[in-house]
Amino acid sequence: MTASLSSAEARRLVLAAQGFHKAPRGVVRRAHVEAAIRRLGVLQIDSVNALVRAHYLPLFSRLGIYPREILEALAWGKPRQRTLFEYWGHEASLLPLDLYPLLDWRMRRAADGRGIYTQLARFGVEQQGLIQGVLDTLRERGALGASALSSRQERAGPWWDWSAEKLALEWLFAAGRVSVAGRRGFERLYDLTERVIPAECLEHPLEEAEAQRQLLVRSAQALGVATEKDLRDYYRLEVGDCRLRLAELVEAGSLQRVEVAGWKQPGYCFGEPLIPRRIEASALLSPFDSLVWERARTERLFDFRYRLEIYTPRHKRQYGYYVLPFLHREQVPARVDLRTERAADRLAVHAVHEEPIGLDDSGMAALAVQLQKLADWLGLARVEVACARSEGARLRQALDAVPVVNRSTADDPG
Repeated sequence: MTASLSSAEARRLVLAAQGFHKAPRGVVRRAHVEAAIRRLGVLQIDSVNALVRAHYLPLFSRLGIYPREILEALAWGKPRQRTLFEYWGHEASLLPLDLYPLLDWRMRRAADGRGIYTQLARFGVEQQGLIQGVLDTLRERGALGASALSSRQERAGPWWDWSAEKLALEWLFAAGRVSVAGRRGFERLYDLTERVIPAECLEHPLEEAEAQRQLLVRSAQALGVATEKDLRDYYRLEVGDCRLRLAELVEAGSLQRVEVAGWKQPGYCFGEPLIPRRIEASALLSPFDSLVWERARTERLFDFRYRLEIYTPRHKRQYGYYVLPFLHREQVPARVDLRTERAADRLAVHAVHEEPIGLDDSGMAALAVQLQKLADWLGLARVEVACARSEGARLRQALDAVPVVNRSTADDPG
């Protein structure tokens, strides 16, 4: 029989699967960070640094104050410390190392010019000599960034105006020939994959269909309950592949179909749904958080319409430049436009926008606590509210009642 869930049950199932059901008590250690990443299965990377780089914030949303150095060590530290690698998961992503064999098929497709940008596919056909030269340089010199390899003389244009060497590196990266060995600032440093990825991850690539099935199971575990499109989007599978593999998983009993009240499409779960009675979490969410990155799903779950307005002209923005949804007790009752202003040593709240359900006094107090924790985690002296609307006045009053969090509650990288 097909199981059925109410919309509230679906929300709680999703929030628990995404790690919002229980925050660690006391000091956040490496084991907590690793467990949170395993649960999510992917952290999206984005270059926007209005607040903090996108891959750091989802862990803060779930764990509270934690040392960013822990994540950096897991991703780009000494080889024996690393448990993550960079690749195209959900866009550019940090992924657990045990997913590497599950993405070998994507790398092989990229080498054949499939699943990558048309320009990059054409470059891979026409410029194999240059690509091989870049590979030989890395073999001889070790990890390098695109800037160290570029031979262009003219001034670069916008960010997409890549040099030929950068295109070669991106093709090699997509094809799995090189991997990210570290970062200098935000610039990737590439090296030969066999010098970055442990041998045990390279020795046993999975057959394409089996790898896709495993990725769908990982998606279902991370999402709690999800439509076919939700599952497909998590690791960006193609429509045909996803539908075939999903049918196979349902037939085998690995995933079960569920009906969710208000959803037009069926949902799918891994195993028997274990639904918490309630979720008390309060959290500020990155625009690139896996809970909200699929906007139609966000609207379906929370009745919350969310769009990133970074690339919208200022006069056309409805909510602001870098707006974070505020999760509180299974709802998203508000959003805030935030900026890190290092020169002024403050976390600036440019706007607070309540949703129709609104923030009661306890909700506003919870938002104030999260903002103060965020400022403390970022090493900023204060939170300053620049919102002239009534929500701004209420938030300022709530902030006055919040003590400054002591950064000593965070653990060291070890």
